[in-house]
This record gives sequence, structure tokens and C-alpha cells, in this order.
Amino acid sequence: MDVPRYDLRAGVPDLSAFPRLAWLATARKVLAAAPDHLLGYPDPRGLPALRAALAGYLARTRGVTADPGHIVICAGFAHGLAAVCRALRTVGAGTLAVEAYGHQAHRDVAVGQGLRLCPVPVDGMGAVIGEASRADAALLTPAHQFPLGVTLHPRRRREAAAWGGVVIEDDYDGEFRYDRQPVGALQALAPDRVVYAGTASKSLAPSLRLGWLVVPPRLLDAVTAELVAGPSGIDQLTLAEFITSGDYDRQIRRARLAYRRRRDRLAMMLNGQELRGQGLRISGIAAGLHAVLDCPRPSRERDIIARATAGGLALDGLEPYRAPDELRGTDGERAGLVIGYSRPPEHAYTTALARLRAVLTQ
Repeated sequence: MDVPRYDLRAGVPDLSAFPRLAWLATARKVLAAAPDHLLGYPDPRGLPALRAALAGYLARTRGVTADPGHIVICAGFAHGLAAVCRALRTVGAGTLAVEAYGHQAHRDVAVGQGLRLCPVPVDGMGAVIGEASRADAALLTPAHQFPLGVTLHPRRRREAAAWGGVVIEDDYDGEFRYDRQPVGALQALAPDRVVYAGTASKSLAPSLRLGWLVVPPRLLDAVTAELVAGPSGIDQLTLAEFITSGDYDRQIRRARLAYRRRRDRLAMMLNGQELRGQGLRISGIAAGLHAVLDCPRPSRERDIIARATAGGLALDGLEPYRAPDELRGTDGERAGLVIGYSRPPEHAYTTALARLRAVLTQ
């Protein structure tokens, strides 16, 4: 598959910013000190050192109520989601509520584990929790809805916490908030019913395949039983030391500053005089690694995507993120572009923005 020269798709951080030297030094340190038995097959729940480090980190930075014994390590979000969905099936769940806009791959994972989907609308207050009454569980992105970027309103958060089913909270970019204090994890409001999920994919790199789940006690055995082929023990030990040494926090701070600067440049360009009056409106920029540029109609979205592709710029619209019509019902069709500003290396970002400007002003 050809790699586009300029890429503004969402979902991947700037891979050139991975802290290679610090990660390598940490890996050497833990490998030199690791006892031989840790080089064997790791505990299916994850190594105790990483679970303990994550318990402290998540409590401090995301407000998660996390006992190390309730944390399990997975090989990324999709791996963890599949395990949770299988566990839900074993305890009798049949239907999963999903946001009407989200990752098709995640919907496919849930269906592949035997769950029926019940998409719920997303409005200016986030997912409409009241529409999930027919479901046994729900998959939500409350801190920064993907891809629309809205934060779940406090009233909706309370509704989700009081809802009777299990909630899977995908906190995919919770560390990256720019204009106000971070929104705490929903899990803190209902730790007995919320499965909290996070990964190092945005903060470090997707290829590390390091993720974690904070699981309510009543689901812990079922989820653990479904987790197979997790991440390597050496990578787990390295991340544990990376967190406890403070290197992980330093990496987050560096990345947050760099991505905020990129977001500000994108917003300045999109709010410039050249684009005024075209019916384009930027949203979802208070947090995360992408923004949404609303378009007046779906045909405009498709036209911009076609011009971007012809010009060597990879760009996504909202259409691939919408749940299929037969699932979603008739809740209207929103048009727009999902612009990921984290993916290009720093030296290519200026040119990528110039390409985007040219596409939007044609």
C-alpha cells in the first residue's frame, strides 16, 4: 500500500517524537536487573510492577479508582475490547450500545464476539445515554468523543454512572487537554460498573501494543480468562519503570505542548480570511490530537476528500465513522472532515497545512 506523502488522518501520534533514547536506556536498565523467571510467559493479568505503577499514575492523572489487583494489561485497545466483549457474553450480555459516530473497527470487534449493536445519537452534550435503554452494555468515549470531539456533559456523565449496564470507557487521549483542566475519568463515578480502558498508543507509539483495563471486581475473572497473547514482559517492565521514574510524565508534557502548538496553527489557518464564508466550522479542539471541520453538506465533504487525495494529502471525512444506516436509524447526517494534526513529523507539518489550505480554497 502506498504511503501518502502528507497525512492528516486521525489516530496516530508523531512517531518521530517517540523518546527512543530514554526508552532504550530504561529497557537496558530493567533487562539487566530482571530475574530470569520474568523472561518466561507473563502473568495473563500483566506484571505486578506495571499494574502497581499504573494504579498510581491513573489515580493521579485521571482520577481513576484503581487497585492494582483490578488492572489487567492488554495488547492495545482492540485486544482489550475483544476480551471484555467475550466476557460480557459469558455473563449474559447480548447488546452493546455504541456511539453513532466512532471506529468501525471497534464495532466490528464487538460484532465478532457475538454482541448486537445499538447505536445511540451524539449531540452537543455527547452521547445520548437515554437511547441506550435497550442495551446491556455501552462503549463510550466520554472525555473526548471520537471523532466529533465533544466532552460528555456532566448531566450525561451522571446518567451514564447511574445507568444499569456495564460501561466500557475508552479514554484514548485523556492526557491531551489544552484549554482547561482535564476531564476526569467516568470510572471514578461508578467503579463497580465501568471498565476503564487506556493505552500508550497516543502517548508513546501504537507498535508497543501496551494497553490496560481497570475492571470491576465482578467481571475481573471473566475478563482475565479471555485475555491471551498479551504484550511482552520486557515491554511491560520498561513501561513500569518509565512511569515510576517520571519519564512518562515528561514525555506527556513535551507531547502536549507540541500538539497544542500544532492545534493552534491549524485553528489559525482554518479561521483565516481565505476560508470565511464557506460554511466551514472547526470544533472539537479543546483536547485530543484531531479537530473536526464541519461542512455544509455531504457532497462538499466528498469533494474535498477527492481533491485532497489527488493532491497527495491523506484526509478523512466523517462518513467512514458513521454507523451503518440500518443500525443508526434516521438521526440525520453530519458532514465534515476529521483532521489529525499529530501524525506528520514536525518538518512536514507546515507543508501538510499548506496542502490542506490549497484543497479547501480551490
